[in-house]
Amino acid sequence: MKPNLRRKLLGFVLAFLLCFLGTADPVQSFASLPDELRLISGQQSHLDVAMPVQALASVDRPDVLQLNGSPESKLQVSLKQPLELHPQQSGKAEVSLKLFGKIPLKTVHVNVVPELKVIPGGQTIGVKVKSSGILVVGHHLVRGQNGAKVSPGEAAGLKLGDLLTTMDGNPLDDVSKVAAIVEKAGKAKRPLDITFRRSGKEFRTKLSPAYDQEDQSWRLGLYIRDSAAGVGTLTFYAPHQKVYGALGHVITDMNTQTAIEVGSGQIVQSNVTSISRSEEGEPGEKRATFTKDGKVLGNVERNTHFGIFGKMNQLPEHGLYQEPIPVGLSHEVKEGPAEILTVVEGQKVERYTIEIVHVSKQDAPATKGMVLRITDPRLLKKTGGIVQGMSGSPIVQDGRLIGAVTHVFVNDPKSGYGCFIEWMLQDSGILQTKKATPQNLKAG
Repeated sequence: MKPNLRRKLLGFVLAFLLCFLGTADPVQSFASLPDELRLISGQQSHLDVAMPVQALASVDRPDVLQLNGSPESKLQVSLKQPLELHPQQSGKAEVSLKLFGKIPLKTVHVNVVPELKVIPGGQTIGVKVKSSGILVVGHHLVRGQNGAKVSPGEAAGLKLGDLLTTMDGNPLDDVSKVAAIVEKAGKAKRPLDITFRRSGKEFRTKLSPAYDQEDQSWRLGLYIRDSAAGVGTLTFYAPHQKVYGALGHVITDMNTQTAIEVGSGQIVQSNVTSISRSEEGEPGEKRATFTKDGKVLGNVERNTHFGIFGKMNQLPEHGLYQEPIPVGLSHEVKEGPAEILTVVEGQKVERYTIEIVHVSKQDAPATKGMVLRITDPRLLKKTGGIVQGMSGSPIVQDGRLIGAVTHVFVNDPKSGYGCFIEWMLQDSGILQTKKATPQNLKAG
């Protein structure tokens, strides 16, 4: 190792030992500093380093971001105090910290985006989706001529969760098409050429249909499905982009627990008819029906770890907000009181108080953004806490939309998880995408 490099490394280690020895707080504070940070133009933020040292703070684009309100590109600062970040205009900037003006400490890449406002939802919606193929949800045995029971699909290597996309070159966009294709191949005594997707990769296989002596028809030996339906909650509507987001978590098939690849879908008006209360060990649910007029609110274009997204031409009725409110990004969310918007009877959206008891530090998408606890006695009396169908209920704190309810704690239904609205807006296409690191969870 070169002498100059050795001295730099030694100086770096010694500086850290001097700063951190004897206390864990600076270590935790430093570890929480993000590599990337997204800020909204005009909304002040800060970096809390909490180290008892002097440092040189510099920014390469003071026209985009000012430090401590100064137009200068370099400042001598005390890291005991939070470093104030003042976004000036949209753009990207790089903030660097050097201990004693020489030893590199941290570089944060800052992306300043325009002011963003959306309309919080809270309305209960019906969701209808069709997959972009035919989903394998089970195997079954076919009784052949000699009495033997076989599953042609299983013999062909097809597994639960596989998405069949073509049969003999025919695109599979409707499960009703399958029977005729299978019968034709069976009568011709030839195997079907099947293309399918598994874990994002495409495969091909041959499947020879078997003639079922019991029901006198040709069978695949598979249980298959191409659609799903349910209820959830609208999270936000962006009127300028005509885009909505809902649910806060991915829609999965009930049998295979695999994410549904959406081919098409709709969200419709829904009416809550009753509530099955949550009890310890047994989450409750909203019982709801699609409204008689079947009014379509929007389409479904994407199904991601953070919900469903699509186009919607106008704001649905029964909401509490008619105008957009500011969005709070993930680093702006704090522990303390907040409220959720949801429906527990009919179509009326109401406010209910909650407490945010933990906030995760996330500079990349992850589903466990915050832990929340229902504190509103009215909601606890009606639902017992978080129930299924409440997923997507907007979370508002200090006048900003910050996230959505996503999951219930099975053994403590008064509590559950929420995701940050930032990641939902990102998946909707409204915000620039960061690299995703989602985690799978059981929906509430």
